[in-house]
Amino acid sequence: MWTTDAWKDYEVIDTSDGEKLERWGDYILVRPDPQVIWNTPREDSRWKQKNGHYHRSPKGGGEWEFFHLPREWSIEYRDLTFHLKPFSFKHTGLFPEQAVNWDWFSHIIRNAGRPLKVLNLFAYTGGATLAAARAGAFVTHVDASKGMVNWAKENAAASGLADAPIRWLVDDCVKFVEREIRRGNTYDAIIMDPPSYGRGPKGEIWKIEESIFPFLRLTAQILSKDALFFLINSYTTGLQPAVLSYMLNTVITPQFQGHVEAGEIGLPVSSSSLILPCGASGRWVSTR
Repeated sequence: MWTTDAWKDYEVIDTSDGEKLERWGDYILVRPDPQVIWNTPREDSRWKQKNGHYHRSPKGGGEWEFFHLPREWSIEYRDLTFHLKPFSFKHTGLFPEQAVNWDWFSHIIRNAGRPLKVLNLFAYTGGATLAAARAGAFVTHVDASKGMVNWAKENAAASGLADAPIRWLVDDCVKFVEREIRRGNTYDAIIMDPPSYGRGPKGEIWKIEESIFPFLRLTAQILSKDALFFLINSYTTGLQPAVLSYMLNTVITPQFQGHVEAGEIGLPVSSSSLILPCGASGRWVSTR
């Protein structure tokens, strides 16, 4: 399983009975996690000293309960800064497990020996965008939510990247790629983190099981002839690492050769030797 030990401002402290106990900087949150199907003793005192608790509703969704938690605060990963704020469906605006992928492609970008154009699709609050920009890439950041794009811009400013070469776009990712094909624009690397289900700015429906493979084939058309990497992330149960590997080997490898690997990504749990599974990633990298 791929994970990073470089986080200082974030940790999974403990897990039990469908929930995880997390430290986000100075604040402790309890959030549901469907992977935590075990029920172990909650011996850490911070289970009772939490600043926020997201309660899942049996009818779907849920709501936050707060205990002396600010509306917004910040944490850092290496030289990047992220603003956090609890919002709908248990999220805080950051997926810490993705740091292992940020480190992976940042190394590729820094060692490319040339300027790289990177496209980040379904780019959310910009974790991958900022990591790529900090490594020296020219980044195009695309997300259908104006609020998420604005949040990403705030993170960029907090990280000292307000003037970095980042193009911020509020757009439906499929339609954006279709237009880029017509324009003849290409990218040296592509990152995509598609949701299981979503809607575009004009109501466009996205269902990952139906849409991801056709979209991968579409997106491959805007890879440059000297492309260096392609990263797909999935939090959908049905899209296991082997599926991501097969898709990349089917679409990317025949045209660009290179190497494909896929695996689970996870987070270490401080109270045990457990690595908490947090989704899967598929990586294609050029070997030219």
